[in-house]
Formats: sequence, structure tokens, C-alpha cells
Amino acid sequence: MRALDRHTIETLGVAGEVLMESAGRAVVETVLDALEPAGEVVIVCGGGNNGGDGLVAARHLQLLGRTVRVALLADPQRLTGDAARNLARARAAGVAIGRDDWALPTAGVVVDALFGTGLSRHIEGPAAEAVAKINRCRGRAHIVAVDLPSGVCSDSGAVLGCAVEADTTVTLGLPKLGLALEPARSLAGRVIVARIGIADSAAGTSPGAELWTRAGVGRALPERAVAGHKGSFGHALIVAGSEGKTGAAALAAIGAARTGAGLVTIACPAGLNDILEIKCTEAMTVPVPDTPERAFSAGAVDVVIGLAATRGAVGLGPGLGRSAETQAFVCELAKRLDRPLVIDADGLMPFAEVPGLLAARTAVTLLTPHPGEAAHLLGVETAEINRDRPAMARRLAERTGALVALKGAATVIAAPDGRLAINPTGGPALAAGGTGDVLLGMATALLVQRMAPFEALLAAAFVHGAAADRIARRHGPSGLLAGDLAAEIPASMQELREAGAGASGLPAEDRRLAVPFPEP
Repeated sequence: MRALDRHTIETLGVAGEVLMESAGRAVVETVLDALEPAGEVVIVCGGGNNGGDGLVAARHLQLLGRTVRVALLADPQRLTGDAARNLARARAAGVAIGRDDWALPTAGVVVDALFGTGLSRHIEGPAAEAVAKINRCRGRAHIVAVDLPSGVCSDSGAVLGCAVEADTTVTLGLPKLGLALEPARSLAGRVIVARIGIADSAAGTSPGAELWTRAGVGRALPERAVAGHKGSFGHALIVAGSEGKTGAAALAAIGAARTGAGLVTIACPAGLNDILEIKCTEAMTVPVPDTPERAFSAGAVDVVIGLAATRGAVGLGPGLGRSAETQAFVCELAKRLDRPLVIDADGLMPFAEVPGLLAARTAVTLLTPHPGEAAHLLGVETAEINRDRPAMARRLAERTGALVALKGAATVIAAPDGRLAINPTGGPALAAGGTGDVLLGMATALLVQRMAPFEALLAAAFVHGAAADRIARRHGPSGLLAGDLAAEIPASMQELREAGAGASGLPAEDRRLAVPFPEP
């Protein structure tokens, strides 16, 4: 955004003051929507451009006859450029401007104009006290954040020490990546994108991230030809299971079937074949050589390679176990397999030591780790993964040459070339054993239906979360079973397809200068 801002000013010739004026007016519109007739407005301003936006808003509200006060946390003598000019204009318009003794409103709106995208350090001292004071207004005043809630990182969504808890965020120009990620996503409240005249793109700027809408996913899902048959919709091979973990294999297979794969086969340890034939009647099973502990043996590689020759894609990992022989089987299979491969759970474990093995594969590889598994693959602590999930997902994709879906609140999908997407669906209902196995089956099913790999991984995550959201709306955020989730997939996909069929870009009424994020 900073690069696009410079491009707009320096190349397109739009004065920074014009952009600041537009930003302040956008904030005014949001304040007026939330403000009761007798309410007052307190605007808490920092010393940078974010504070300048707040000063513009204060001037306009004053001229509209609203009761408005500014708490300026910076030394007025140290303001420069556009912010300093707008401080003078606000004073000339009669805006009451104070420093450290600003009072909380008993009703009305508090505007957070402290920090924007330039914040790179933890908030402390008087600024931290101001953030705490703003948050104490919650419940009696509507809190509006300018661009970002002060204290959140625009790139990762992390909290830098402390952060404002906003009811509405007016983000300027384009949405910021952090606003799609937790905890910033929850701290931002309702997000409005104010199109203030900053260019959407410029040569030399780094690629942005994608956030697909329901309609976008619906249009991307595989079509179901009227004259199609089970052979038309692909054959998925699931390589999974060990003693005590046959459920993982069954859930992955059911996830694939529910997502539309025409045929599903489970390759399982021979000693577990009878169990899986009973547990999962919708899939075929093939017993392969196993160890005395009923896990995959090294001798299973040739059999699985033979099975994969007539299947469109392979899902590997759920419930495999972590014995040395099974892990050796995983590495050899990945090395020799020439089919698209989706790997999760125990199947990920050996590649921490040999990431180059995945990078050397000629067929596409998709990984679906949770933060703990990603930390194992990168040799870091889980906390480091969660501090900057987009950066860690990209690092893992670069390290392995694979597409990565880093699971969690707002799953991050990354490609080795830097492409990034955030999945907005799903929530705490998915915190249940087996839901990841279902996701692996879903991604495998979309691959065999010939979706492009990145889109298949993103669509699988989106539908997976949307199915969980449907269940949570009916039954609440706890108690979801992985089998319930799989059963919900067809209805979720149909709902998304209908959304896609009814939308072609943004509806005319949404072609405005301020639009909701995510767009409907």
C-alpha cells in the first residue's frame, strides 16, 4: 500500500493532501452512520498520516455542526507535511484540540487515528495508555478505526503489544492482508474499504494476496455434466491408516466421495482391510503389505505405485503412524510417484529432514499442515509460525516446492512462486479430530476432477470451512464431528454454486467508493 500510495502521488500526480482529504471524508461518512443525534465524537490522533486523516474528519464534522473533540497525542510542533497543514485547518475551523487530558465520551463515536500501515514496533507508553482508554469506551461508544485498528500488524494480523478493539474499520485504498487474519480480523469489527483514489496496481509492487468470495468459489467448482458418469469425475486413491487409526483413512475417503470424486479407493495395511471394508462401504479397499504392527511396510511401495497408475491423484498421510519403516515407505512413495500428491498428518513428518525430496518431484505436491506440523517441517517453534502465518506458509512452499495450505483460523494457501490466498471460512467448530482428514480427501477429489492445483487447494479449504459454518449456525461452535462435516459438503457446494451462478462481478449497487470487505 505504501508503494501504491507513492505511485499515485509521484507518477499519477495526485497530491497527498487530496488523498488525505478523501480519506478523512470517508471516515466522516462512517462516523455519521454510527452517530446518534445527540452524540459526540472524540478523534484520537497520532502524529503521522493516520492522524492527518483524523484531523480532516474532525474539520468536516465541525463544519457539519457535530460536537467533535481531538486528542492529539503527538507534539503539534513536530507535525510535518499534510498532517501539519490539516492541524492548522482544523484549528481554523474551530475544532477543540487537546493533548493528554482528553475525556471519554458518554455516548457517540471514538475514532482511532493513531497508527496505520507504518507501525512496525510494539506500542508502549502514552500510546498504549491511549489504546487502553479507547477500549474502555466499548459498549457506550462506537469505535471507528482509520485504516487499521492501532496496534495490529498490517501484514500478519498480529498484535504489536496492544491493539484497539474496533466496531468498524475504514481501511483506505485496498484491504490490508492483516485484516483477513486473526487476531486482527476479530479486532477490526466490520471492515469497509474506502476507495480514496489510490491506484490498485503499479509496476514493481509485490503481489497481493487473494481472498475469494462465495460467488468466486462457486464459479470455480467443477461442473457436473448431465451425461457424466462415475468415470467422468475421477478416481482418487487414499493411502492411509494404521492400527487404531482406521477412522482417519475412512474420513479421508468419505471426504473425497462427498466432494464429487466418481470413484475412491483406499490403500491400507493388509491387517486392517476387513475393518475398513465394513467402516467405509462407499470406497473400495486394497490391502497392501504391512508390518507386524499393521502399518505400511517398505514393501507396500510397489503395490501403491501400481494402484496410482490408474488413479488421478493420491492423498497420503491420515493415520499412517510414525514408525521408521512407515516413514521410509512415505519417502520412497513420494520420490517415485508421478501423480499429483496431497500430504497431511503423519505423511508430513519425514520431510523435515529431506525437504528436497518433495522439491524434486515432477508432479504437483499439496501439503496441508497445521501450525505444529509446519513448525516441524521448518525447524522452528509453533509460536513462530503463528506470529506471521503468511510468511511461514510462503517459506514452507519455497522450501518444499509444494503448494501449502497452512491450516488454522483463516487458512493460508501459498505457492512457491509467491502467490498467496487467505480462506475466510471456518471457525472453532473445526477444532475436532478428523476434520483435517476430510480436507485431505476433498483436495484430492478436486484434483481428480481436473481443477488447477492452487484453485483445488483453495476451494477445498473454502468449502471445508463453509460446511463447518453451516453446522455451527444450526448447532453452535462445539460438538461438530468429522463425519457430520463430510455429510455437509454436498449442500455447501450446492449453495456456493448457486451463489456463483447468480453473480457476475459485483452487483451494480456495490459499485461504490466504499464497499464491504470481504465483498459479498
